[in-house]
Amino acid sequence: MTAGSSGSTAGATAPIGAAVTLGVEGAARFATPIGAAVTPVRCDWGGAWADPLYLAYHDHEWGVPVRDERLMFEFLCLEGAQAGLSWATILHRRNGYRRAFASFDPETIARYGPAEVERLLTDPGIIRNRAKIQATIANARATLALRDSGVTLAGHLWSFTGGRQAVNHPRTPADIPARTADSAAMSRDLKRRGFAFVGPTICYALMQAAGLVNDHLVDCFRWGEVGEPG
Repeated sequence: MTAGSSGSTAGATAPIGAAVTLGVEGAARFATPIGAAVTPVRCDWGGAWADPLYLAYHDHEWGVPVRDERLMFEFLCLEGAQAGLSWATILHRRNGYRRAFASFDPETIARYGPAEVERLLTDPGIIRNRAKIQATIANARATLALRDSGVTLAGHLWSFTGGRQAVNHPRTPADIPARTADSAAMSRDLKRRGFAFVGPTICYALMQAAGLVNDHLVDCFRWGEVGEPG
């Protein structure tokens, strides 16, 4: 008899030696040796999980809602720096970027002039691309201008999803778009405000990274963990 049927007896045990039929969960439990490591199901990012840094990024950062102003600015700049490159390239230079750009402090970066640009072009810890370096400085200045208007960068970016995380239900990578109407609207707005390297695809990557949208695959263990309460 199955649990919950009219003839079940609470606390009853099967006689020693009797055959016991296990449910799916029970079978899985007994099929896994006690103490054996269980590998969680993750998003399908190709061979990314061979890289411990990439693995940690997926498991602890990607898709977690960001409300912190400085971290949001960091993601904005790093996503722009990635343009034309792999995310792994940027991820492995993240500490270099933090050193080069004053831990992504917009007030400090906004004061960078030609001398700082030339210095950064010789820094092996970042992508030495003049346009991308200048974009980070422009983004710092645009962020301060946004604040002067009474709006934080984080608050402004969240406005494109109505202030709440958009929860998607992708089952395969093919279900995840490269851009959306919201990311296109964000891109137009940011460009108008003087931000650079903020095309619709970059903006959607930012939305994914900073948790404005949850694009973890539904069978990934992080899908149900990255949402905000309430």
